[in-house]
Amino acid sequence: MLLYFLFVIGFFLLIKGADVLVKGSTSIAKRFGLSDMIVGLTIVSFGTSLPELIINVLSSLQGQSELAIGNVFGSNVANLLLILGVTAIICPLPISRSTILTEIPFSLIATLLVGFLANATLLNKTDELYISRLDGAILLFFFVLFMVYIYNIAKTNKDEVIPHAEGDAPLLSVRKSVLLILLGVVGLFLGGKWVVDGAVHIAQSFGLSESFIGLTVVAIGTSLPELVTSAMAAFRRNIDIAVGNVVGSNIFNLVWILGISALINPLPFDVVSNSDIVMMIFASTLLIVAMPIGKRNAIDRWNGVFFLLVYVSYITFLVMRG
Repeated sequence: MLLYFLFVIGFFLLIKGADVLVKGSTSIAKRFGLSDMIVGLTIVSFGTSLPELIINVLSSLQGQSELAIGNVFGSNVANLLLILGVTAIICPLPISRSTILTEIPFSLIATLLVGFLANATLLNKTDELYISRLDGAILLFFFVLFMVYIYNIAKTNKDEVIPHAEGDAPLLSVRKSVLLILLGVVGLFLGGKWVVDGAVHIAQSFGLSESFIGLTVVAIGTSLPELVTSAMAAFRRNIDIAVGNVVGSNIFNLVWILGISALINPLPFDVVSNSDIVMMIFASTLLIVAMPIGKRNAIDRWNGVFFLLVYVSYITFLVMRG
């Protein structure tokens, strides 16, 4: 009974920890004059992706590879279909040209790369699929390339940043920002540990696979920080942070979190998970196709409704596959 209680409390700590971490990190970033899109792609994405990171690191250390892979794949699908769907219903999402031409394609390429690396051992005529430590290093190399790109964009666009206005929420002091970051990290660590322990116990109790729990319960749970952050940003009409958070989180999940997880412990890969990779590719493609159809290169409300319907269909498929 205590394990189930800690499982629920763990989700609360994940959400609250990510919230205070993002608040502190964003305040510091604003003091350095970074644009909303850069903040969304880096600081906010890093903060809201920490639940996935903590859960994957703990899962890898405990040898729960199916939970680690399912968490990343399920979170990415939830980010694209569930979170962007809800956010677009709240407020249509105009997408900047650089995001259409660079960040979204990079996310799609990262998905294809993970799919290739996970199935590369088939070339050696072996039935055992896995993401090796070398594959993890390759993913982290692509993460470094992405961060170099972000650095160059931030340096180029720094002069275009609108200064902090009187009507904006006051910036926090550096001391308070650092305190919030530390509290957020502690909350994420404890929450992540309790969620992993609870998820594994639930899977064993009900005869469910770790992969299924990772793709559904844990994935949606760890995506709640992205959902809350993007929804609040949409309410405040801060579209760049809402979109940058989702796209950046997906890239972080694939090349950073999976890379670190594979370095800690090679991740055995079930061939069934290829269907989840196909779903990630489909969701990314759907996002690219939706923008020319919508007005002003935007994801409209009806696009958001369609995204949610596709996500419900995907969850139904997982339950049937289950």
